Amino acid sequence: MLQTSTLQFLKQLKKNNNKEWFDANRKKYNSAKEDFALFFQQVIDQFSKTDTTISSVIAKDCLFRINRDVRFAKDKSPYKTNMGAYLNANGKKSMTAGYYLHISPGESFVGGGMYNPDADALKKLRQEVDYNFDEFKKIINNKKFKAVYSEGLRMNDEVSLSRPPKGYDENNPAIDYLKLKSFVGAMPLTDNQLTDKKSVATIVKAFEALHPLVLFLNKALEC
Repeated sequence: MLQTSTLQFLKQLKKNNNKEWFDANRKKYNSAKEDFALFFQQVIDQFSKTDTTISSVIAKDCLFRINRDVRFAKDKSPYKTNMGAYLNANGKKSMTAGYYLHISPGESFVGGGMYNPDADALKKLRQEVDYNFDEFKKIINNKKFKAVYSEGLRMNDEVSLSRPPKGYDENNPAIDYLKLKSFVGAMPLTDNQLTDKKSVATIVKAFEALHPLVLFLNKALEC
């Protein structure tokens, strides 16, 4: 389970997002980072029984830096106020589908899939959904998937086109999914869920439910 001190550090960082405070509390940050890495390693160790391709992945290689890139941002806050980890057999920078854990007090979530793929990859994903829509529907309508991702795939203005993509008709039975610019599922996590003894099992269950979709998406990218 995640330590409450890790969530407390992130709460304090949100109130004191500046270099002076961070430097003065670097030991707390290092402890929080280590705690998150140990927690995520437990997730990897358990989930690798389902997805053997990630069995050699090390948690520390999945974690994102806490420093923000502020070069082109209006918000010049130097640090992220969350911790994130992306699990992918090809590394966290891989442009393939994988699994994600986002830790932010009161706003945490677990999920994954394929977020914001480039034009070529998106074309392949849409083609796979179009050609194999029955298989795709079985995956997202599966009881295990729906039990975790009750709202299904994220389908809103942020990740969906308002009109059908080029080459597809509005009457296509898969059109709602063909309009997607990202194929992701997410389940919110409470602070109590993260600090509960069952927290690792909760994350693993979410990844297991997503596994068939990740396989489907990555198969499309191999074409």
